[in-house]
Amino acid sequence: MNKIYSVSQVSYYIKDMFKKDILLSGISVRGEVGSLKYHSSGHVYFTIKDEYGAINCVMWRSSVPSGLKFKLEEGQKVVVTGSVETYEKNSSYQLYARRVELDGIGRLYAEFERLKSKLEAEGLFNEVNKKPVPKYPRTIGIVTARTGAAIQDIITVCGRRDPYVELILYPAKVQGEGAAISIASGIKKLDEMGLDTIIVGRGGGSMEDLWCFNDERVARAIYACNTPVISAVGHEVDFTIADFVADLRAATPSAAAELAVPDVSEVLSELNSKANLIRSHFMGKLRLYTESLNRAEMRLLKNSPEHKLMVLGQSVDEHYEKLFLSMEKKLDKAGIALDGYEKKLISDMSLSFEKTKRRLEVAAARLNGLSPLAKLASGYSYIEDKNGHNVSSVKGLHEGDSVKISFSDGSANAVIKSIEQT
Repeated sequence: MNKIYSVSQVSYYIKDMFKKDILLSGISVRGEVGSLKYHSSGHVYFTIKDEYGAINCVMWRSSVPSGLKFKLEEGQKVVVTGSVETYEKNSSYQLYARRVELDGIGRLYAEFERLKSKLEAEGLFNEVNKKPVPKYPRTIGIVTARTGAAIQDIITVCGRRDPYVELILYPAKVQGEGAAISIASGIKKLDEMGLDTIIVGRGGGSMEDLWCFNDERVARAIYACNTPVISAVGHEVDFTIADFVADLRAATPSAAAELAVPDVSEVLSELNSKANLIRSHFMGKLRLYTESLNRAEMRLLKNSPEHKLMVLGQSVDEHYEKLFLSMEKKLDKAGIALDGYEKKLISDMSLSFEKTKRRLEVAAARLNGLSPLAKLASGYSYIEDKNGHNVSSVKGLHEGDSVKISFSDGSANAVIKSIEQT
């Protein structure tokens, strides 16, 4: 006979299978955010889905500060990195998220969109503010690195098309810390020289390499410049904030020289291609090392006491919600009972009032029947002697006595002439 297992034994066995799977211990999953809930405990519950399925995800409160750098919203395309494990209580699997990033574009693109929207709202991109670039310039200022493909391409193209054009270089730092300040200073300095055109840019690179051209200080320096500015940052597919603010955008530094100087020829891009190849190779190696590090981190995390406490925390959250719902139901039930008691009390008071009213009416009728005034009204009279005492018998009268006879509508004085007894 086959061995019979308990539910918990099967659940723990499945959980152990997930733990032993190296792929699931550190995995990145792409999908669309749905069923999002920021719990009061600080944990974040959501799902990621595509057209074929969905996965429940949990990001513990301790992971949120370092792993979630933006406001998570339903419908966002994200990449979630973490470990896939089972939740023993209901034997379901879920992704324990350590990091959530916007799909493809990441945090830098989110910041790019924020600044772009801000400056666009202020009017820095309006076409009406853009100045025409002179067709036949004699002096051209260039803000870029002293040693780089950008300045060499510009010199080559400008020299071939017009060897008499004067090029003035402001050597700026175009990557890394301090680059934005250096570029903005160069724009202001060349603008003061009264040149015909200024070219601002650098060769291609990753979004991080080109980030200084997305700096607000660079954008405002271009906007405030009285000299027409041509932006030439990266490749044709690369767009920066500087491109939107500039009077004219060139796909490359070579293209910028072509736009600045009449009849400019094609620009050689061999150095840029090599730079792209080196960058691609470097990024590939970096990605492999990062994934290896993340897997090691996930293996360490899933066996930590903190992780176990987080799992217990999820169970506490569920019990809290059940208790809250139970209390709501009891309060609703008590409210319904209280409404019933109120209606019954009103009904009982109304019934008691009617009974008392009827008793009062009967008593009033009886009292009215005993009223002397009522009897007088029906034809009877009331007799008093001279002392005002009621005369209820002829025995209290004598001939010649004065009496007062009261009727319902008045009184009369009389004298007793004779007395007859029955």
